[in-house]
Amino acid sequence: MPSGKSFSTLALLAAIMASPLYAQAALPAAIQAALGRADLTAADISIVITPVGDKNASRLPAPIQIVNSSKITNSDKHSDDHINKQNTTVYQSPLLTIEKQTIQKHEQQLHAYTDDPYTYQSLESAPSILPDDTSTSVNNGSSNEGSDVAINAAPTNTGSTKNTSIKISFSPLINHQADIPRTPASTMKLVPSFIALDTLGADFVWHTRVYHSGIIIGDRLYGDLIIQGSGDPKMTHERLQQLLYRVQAAGIHHIDGDIIIDSAVFNRVSKDPAAFDNAPLRPYNASPDGFLVNFSTIGIKSYPLDNGQASLDYTPKLADYQLPTTINTRTASCGQARYSLAPQWQSEQLALNNNLPDSCGEHVFYVAYPDAKDFAARVIAAKWQALGNTLSGKVISQETPYQTAKNSKSTQGLAALSMAPLPLVSYPSLTLTQQIYDINHFSNNVMTEQVALSIGAYGQSAIGNSTTKADSVKAVNIKSNIESNITSGNNNTSSNANAVDNKTMSKQTSSLYQFGKPAATDYPAALQTINQWWQNHLNTPPPYLTNGSGLCRDCTITAANLSELLTYAYSHPSFAAYVNSLGVAGVSGTIAAHSERLPESAAIGRAWIKTGTLNNVTSMAGYVQGLSGQDYVVVGLINTEQALNATTARPVLDAMLDWTAQQ
Repeated sequence: MPSGKSFSTLALLAAIMASPLYAQAALPAAIQAALGRADLTAADISIVITPVGDKNASRLPAPIQIVNSSKITNSDKHSDDHINKQNTTVYQSPLLTIEKQTIQKHEQQLHAYTDDPYTYQSLESAPSILPDDTSTSVNNGSSNEGSDVAINAAPTNTGSTKNTSIKISFSPLINHQADIPRTPASTMKLVPSFIALDTLGADFVWHTRVYHSGIIIGDRLYGDLIIQGSGDPKMTHERLQQLLYRVQAAGIHHIDGDIIIDSAVFNRVSKDPAAFDNAPLRPYNASPDGFLVNFSTIGIKSYPLDNGQASLDYTPKLADYQLPTTINTRTASCGQARYSLAPQWQSEQLALNNNLPDSCGEHVFYVAYPDAKDFAARVIAAKWQALGNTLSGKVISQETPYQTAKNSKSTQGLAALSMAPLPLVSYPSLTLTQQIYDINHFSNNVMTEQVALSIGAYGQSAIGNSTTKADSVKAVNIKSNIESNITSGNNNTSSNANAVDNKTMSKQTSSLYQFGKPAATDYPAALQTINQWWQNHLNTPPPYLTNGSGLCRDCTITAANLSELLTYAYSHPSFAAYVNSLGVAGVSGTIAAHSERLPESAAIGRAWIKTGTLNNVTSMAGYVQGLSGQDYVVVGLINTEQALNATTARPVLDAMLDWTAQQ
């Protein structure tokens, strides 16, 4: 053999010998067996499993131990009784202990109450199954007080929020078809939710501001009330009512004019709710909007009567729209709204075209309204009136800033006076940390889209713009002072206005209505901002996003993409907010059923996972703490050409979690 070829061959052999044998091996036997049972092949799946961090300084939350007994002993709090199938050393980490009966009762109550538990938990003030010190409780500020969740908490081993200066890199345990672009389904939510944390910050809030034109005399506004939408992902009907309470508390009870909703922060983002899967009534198909109210979703709660009927109650109420208050019942099993009620939104009324199954009992159905702007206008009109207030005009929702549109509006007298320069009310949203809990724990599509669009609207300056650092700091300080005064009720507009440096204002904006307001964004601009972030921070080629939520068939990502993102996030200051937004295997979120599919899994309580499901996609990605104490990033994406039976495919990824947890 010629010497050159001999050297090349030897170098290749040396490289192969130096590579970890497991990187060259086939998939583990447990995963191969699960593929066979699901009638899938290794070609249908991409898997990357990579160690991260220092096994003696885990940044993951404390594992959760599930116990069967109703009595939790003191020793249970500090022991690890997980089955160690490989007889490896078990890492003695602090544990949180939850009774299995508690989880089962929680799930039974949810499914008895509603056929859409994720929408229910995202909209209502429902206590979390997780203890407060390991989860981000976002349910409109509610706590677990008064709940019957039986939990004994040992000290957690959650890592600090300080970013580590030294990063330890490992070779993957499994690196199978990592670079093949695949449809991710809802595991795509991991991308915008983390990029938002990095660019906007875990404590970022959206401010919905209320202005007025004309003049206030007594408790009457002679002019228009203007609500400037901020893109807040979770403006529930309860929070909207709090916003209107603040307007009332500021002294306005009667409006001789209109209420104008300015949703111009997002431009042309409305979509056909039937386009994806011909299920326009399902809340997961709701359209994003610059002023999204209650996910454009109404809750219909049934109460059985004794005369073969049931009464119906609606949350929230809709102004100038007829909603039936009773319905006949029939003998049938209770199902989704499409089957149980057959609702149809008509121009002036909601038609229910099926009699309600009598087995529904007290049950709540969530039905999406087809038009986000019309829905917001009707809810505002109903709530304003319910507060005992009056409105001489209409509620108008528009995608045009008020100052741009007002010239076309004919006004006379006091109402013709220009808009007040400072907001009457500035209403902060829940924090980004609280919002991404809903996004990843309950797989909330429209909230994800709101956050993805907000990255484009608010995050451009964090990724790069032309404003100087000094000007930006100065403008932020001015904005913070004004916002603080407004929020605390200081309406001394003259002193606030004097605090604004005219030179800085001329650089930043043309009026205080626009001051602190993001540039209007659309999907192409927002997705480009996300793409730019990826190129600036990571090494793999960016994924192809179309909306950020994963509710798409043409979006793609690789297992290598997700693995790199999750690895990067592990060392990030906001990692605690990120990992706590994920479901816990066998305990909560969309991965709660892991313990039913694989009851002896070592991953129960030790894996923090985002799942994804479409008719030909099953996916999981997140973090697992092995029994040795080592943390791992795990990614599994299954795609098939034909429809996929998720019931048989999910156990393949369950096996992936179990195998990782045993390491």
